[in-house]
Amino acid sequence: MSKTILITGSTDGIGLLTAKMLAAQGHKVLLHGRSQTKLDAAIQEVGGATEGFIADFSKLGDVTALADALLARGGQIDVLINNAGVYKTPQTRSAEGLDLRFVVNTLAPWVLTQRLLPVIPAAGRVLNLSSAAQARVDLEALSGQKALDDFEAYAQSKLAITIWSQELAASRPDGPVVIAVNPGSLLASKMVKDGFGVAGNDLRIGADILCRLSLDEDFAGASGKYFDNDAGRFAAPHPAAQNAEHRQQVTEAIDRIAKSLV
Repeated sequence: MSKTILITGSTDGIGLLTAKMLAAQGHKVLLHGRSQTKLDAAIQEVGGATEGFIADFSKLGDVTALADALLARGGQIDVLINNAGVYKTPQTRSAEGLDLRFVVNTLAPWVLTQRLLPVIPAAGRVLNLSSAAQARVDLEALSGQKALDDFEAYAQSKLAITIWSQELAASRPDGPVVIAVNPGSLLASKMVKDGFGVAGNDLRIGADILCRLSLDEDFAGASGKYFDNDAGRFAAPHPAAQNAEHRQQVTEAIDRIAKSLV
């Protein structure tokens, strides 16, 4: 049966390839990007029953506007893939003084997911892009009170999205299924090329697992888990994500910061 699948950051890289693979299977794919030119090109490349939406995830106001537009179009969203992310950026601070890695990688998907939950069915899925790079979240850095280098900010933002995936799943035992996933290390995306200066591994490694997690019944009971595609299985994330107090502190901080900005 055809599903409606929203993929953020889907004008290039893993997001675009995943969109093409899902559209080829007959699913309706909702694309998201920052650039209208790139979004138009992606729509043409993906083909099928595809729609495009513009939003700059460094601005949470844009994220809420995106959610409103998606709600206004009507119908349910069967799968939400929170793929948009940033590692290196010339401007590391948002207008509100927050680290942009936390804004784009952690806060924006939180805001989008919370607003779209009413149209994601209990049998639906939310996939959150994590990473093998994970580090304990410094709450002062999350709130913009401390500066981090590129890798620290990225690794902490990826553990933060993994943590809120766990907490959201625990708070909604009846669904939707919420899974954090490391799609594969150093895949051949623009972010990897710009951030690490390497060509990277085959993007299909990441796109394949995102398609499987989106659709396969094998994963219907995996809510709250972390899939490490480097190992090819569910695994334990960074030890800090297994600390109940840290999970609660991080999730409460994410919710508090997001609510103060939208």
